[in-house]
Amino acid sequence: SVLLLTLPFLANCTSCTLRDEQSSLAAMSVQLNAIGPLDGRYRNRLQTVADHFSEYAYIKHRVEVEIEYFIALISMTPPLPQLADVKPEPAVIAKLRAIYLEFTEEDALWVKQTEFKGGAVGGPPLATNHDVKAVEYLLKYKMTQIAAEPGFEKFAVVKEFIHFGLTSQDINNTCYPLMILRFVRNVYIPKVTEIICTLDTYARKWADIPLLARTHGQPASPTRMGKELMVFVHRLKAQLELLDATPHCAKFGGATGNLNAHTVAFPDRDWVSFTNALISSLGLQRYQCTTQIEHYDNMAALFDSCRRINTILIDLCRDIWTYISQGLFKQKTKAGEIGSSAMPHKVNPIDFENSEGNLGLASAIFDHLSQKLPISRLQRDLTDSTVTRNIGLPFGHCVVALDSLQKGLGKLLLDEAAIRADVNNHWEVTAEAIQTVLRREQVDGAYELLKEETRGAAVTEDSVKKFVEKLSKHDTIKLSPSVIAELAAITPENYVGVFNKSEAPLEEWAKAKMGANTLPVVQAALTKQRAALAAEV
Repeated sequence: SVLLLTLPFLANCTSCTLRDEQSSLAAMSVQLNAIGPLDGRYRNRLQTVADHFSEYAYIKHRVEVEIEYFIALISMTPPLPQLADVKPEPAVIAKLRAIYLEFTEEDALWVKQTEFKGGAVGGPPLATNHDVKAVEYLLKYKMTQIAAEPGFEKFAVVKEFIHFGLTSQDINNTCYPLMILRFVRNVYIPKVTEIICTLDTYARKWADIPLLARTHGQPASPTRMGKELMVFVHRLKAQLELLDATPHCAKFGGATGNLNAHTVAFPDRDWVSFTNALISSLGLQRYQCTTQIEHYDNMAALFDSCRRINTILIDLCRDIWTYISQGLFKQKTKAGEIGSSAMPHKVNPIDFENSEGNLGLASAIFDHLSQKLPISRLQRDLTDSTVTRNIGLPFGHCVVALDSLQKGLGKLLLDEAAIRADVNNHWEVTAEAIQTVLRREQVDGAYELLKEETRGAAVTEDSVKKFVEKLSKHDTIKLSPSVIAELAAITPENYVGVFNKSEAPLEEWAKAKMGANTLPVVQAALTKQRAALAAEV
């Protein structure tokens, strides 16, 4: 409506093209007025995050948990007397599950109106000022509607078993773990896996490219470009294993965790086994001893795992950024893109910078979540409520970061000539190799001999060869011709140590280390990324 007021000439347009343009402009208007970049600048890149963590997604998950709880109640054996007339037949269960499987934006708006204003059709006239109660009212209204259909009349008299014996946190503390589990498994882990796949591919491709190492910023013993990237592969795989092993736990035990209401209403039932089975059916584990809320300890562990992954990726971004600044990597350019408003020649490593910035923001929020959420006064205060509503934020920044990093990695062009020139311009790094061979040959003061020859001096290929030649004619150091030949063969390019280029493929790692539920999405991510890399080639 705002768009039509500002652009009235579009109001009566029937062209599909212009309608699409109208919709696009409306979306831009919303983004322009967003407070933060996740709902503004980056919103078009974050639909998968919204699908899991938006207010709409949160309400939908609440509805799902409430419905699955109600289905579990009517499925009890023997049945509760009050629910005995509602049989858990396939048609009944399908009708109930359709409430959340076919959940609409209009349903979510009904909940928000009931919470903040009241007067929604079939709802209470006044605002509840309580979000979970508003969900309960929606479900009772839905049950009334279903009861009007032939064969479902009994639904009208069992409405009070919606949210029976529960507290809001039974729903919330099941929703959030469920939302996180689904996002981490279906979005986050695949994206991290794709990064690992790209790095692993490059590591194997560049396994024989010598690279001048730098420790403390100074030239050090040469390594290989492939090996340095494989370091990140190993680090990320280890952290992904820990992340996958972290339990996703829910609290479901009533107002103070003791199932008081359930027990007083039906003391002959095993409510512990009942709630354990319910939570397990959702793919979660149930905490056995809680206050009104979950401990958040395992959720905090998950956030810490994500933070460690971010730290590794920041390290990677900074290393690649440095290699680019040293001229060891070039970047593919794209027509129309501008690197600097003042310097036309520039091709900046913006993808790695964007990734680093978003990873840092995500980690800062993860850190607060993992420190704050496990702390709650006595049996519960409300501080966790406002904090948990921000769980989607760090994951949003992670998605922006992972996508930017993947984009940046895809632009890299290895400049092998520049890398080899860099290595060969630093013959001083052969000093370690030469002195180590001399020590093997039990030459006294070998380290000191090389230190005197190389420290702070300009060391070149010629000066190293002259030093080796001097050793062959030395008065007191007697070395065999084979040792002299061995020393003479040492160069910066071949002094690179060992690197296992035939490491097992990632598919074998995934089979050995990933959980049964995670393995398929990891395998799919590897297949997808290998295809993308092959297409680039």
